[in-house]
Amino acid sequence: MKKVSIVALFFCFMSGAIAADTSQYNRQLEIDNNVVTNHKTKVNGVKFSYTAKSGTQPVWNEMGEPIAALHYTYYTRDNVKDRAARPLLISFNGGPGSASVWMHVAYTGPQVLNIDDEGYPLQPYGVKTNPYSVLDVADIVFVNPANTGYSRVLPNKDGKMPSTEELKKTFFGVNADVKYLAEWLNTFVTRHERWRSPKFLIGESYGTTRVSGLSLELQNRQWMYLNGVVLVSPTDIGIERDGPVKAANRLPYFAAAAWYHNALASDLQGRDLEELLPEVEAFTINEYLPALAMGGFIDPTHKQDIAKKVAKYSGLALDEVLKANLDVPTSYFWKELLRERGKTVGRLDSRYLGIDKQDIGNRPDYNSELTSWLHSFTPAINYYMREHLNYETDVKYNMFGNVHPWDRTNNKTGENLRKAMAANPYLNVMVQAGYFDGATNYFDAKYTMWNLDPSSKMKDRLSFKGYRSGHMMYLRHEDLKKSNNDLRDFIKASIPSKGKAAKY
Repeated sequence: MKKVSIVALFFCFMSGAIAADTSQYNRQLEIDNNVVTNHKTKVNGVKFSYTAKSGTQPVWNEMGEPIAALHYTYYTRDNVKDRAARPLLISFNGGPGSASVWMHVAYTGPQVLNIDDEGYPLQPYGVKTNPYSVLDVADIVFVNPANTGYSRVLPNKDGKMPSTEELKKTFFGVNADVKYLAEWLNTFVTRHERWRSPKFLIGESYGTTRVSGLSLELQNRQWMYLNGVVLVSPTDIGIERDGPVKAANRLPYFAAAAWYHNALASDLQGRDLEELLPEVEAFTINEYLPALAMGGFIDPTHKQDIAKKVAKYSGLALDEVLKANLDVPTSYFWKELLRERGKTVGRLDSRYLGIDKQDIGNRPDYNSELTSWLHSFTPAINYYMREHLNYETDVKYNMFGNVHPWDRTNNKTGENLRKAMAANPYLNVMVQAGYFDGATNYFDAKYTMWNLDPSSKMKDRLSFKGYRSGHMMYLRHEDLKKSNNDLRDFIKASIPSKGKAAKY
């Protein structure tokens, strides 16, 4: 009996110890808090110190009640004499439902992933100094929309979560997203005394829809005017690319991906990519698109001639192109291009290879690029937030959060960006895209830019930059340098000279 009593007492003691030890942990998000840390870095050979502020800021409803808490990380360069003159870069990723992690720890932020020069995972996981970060010329805030990263929608005052329809109306839709984020940014800019600063928005993928909509929402509803908007790997911003246009615009990407994998005929393969692509683009616009527009009434001989060129530029067999009636789905291309080699190519970045259970089929088993990225990004951001920025929470960091169903109706974000540019002579737009991105292909990005302003009156305020990588072009070391330098130049060029008025 004595032995049993001692054992019982031991377990009672341990139970109490465990209970006491775990009481410090809490998965409830603090809705308005921040942690400040100080750091040093070296960008383009210049050393400087900077401050990181990571925290949450509420989203309020019309009654002034907090309905969500958005997590952000705000970087400011130290020892800046005139903060009002210093640009502020506001950064969003996409999804919808994606955290701001991608550009935060791989593109513009002061720390980047520990990966190889082509973007593949390395162990030990973690981060290293970003020698090309634009923090030298602009302060940066990375924002996580509701339910992404550490951000969360909050229960109401009765402790109940909003219904699916309420979530859609308030947060999860093209226009709802833009509306609440504009309000949130007004508060952020006010709290941090940045109203006088030149302001820039950068968005990647669905984030381009978000920042395009925000450009006009901020201008018309918050009276906040921007100097620049950057669209990284743009997706749908309400500019139609359906039917023959959608099918034709894939071909330059097909050619780029096939070129990368040495799958083209020798006369094409021997040429430099950026010397080859203009030829493919010209064929796409002048011959391929009109042929697709003819549908089933195209002349059979002409169809054969077009199919031969499509096959040549895409690396696919002539018979496959004809079976598809000239319209080859991207999912089929990812499976077919290297089928004989027993490999598939990635969707968001076709440099990445995958292996399927069977070589037959019309689409790959998985996205080889995305699994590679999650391999390195997920441990890095969790480690970085806690051990570098001292932001400690048991709230799960959502790489992809639940924001569905997403309301995509009434998407006029591209037209809203055009209106914002027309009303604001200071506002410039830059598009960045990777040649090997098969999800938001670079020729779609060019097409979007061409059709953003059909009048061509603002043509000189629109620019395009292409890169020899994919959706996240900055994962390739050479393009990390190039894309940041392009962004740095864009920011500098979009700040008017002293005394230059905003007028036509």
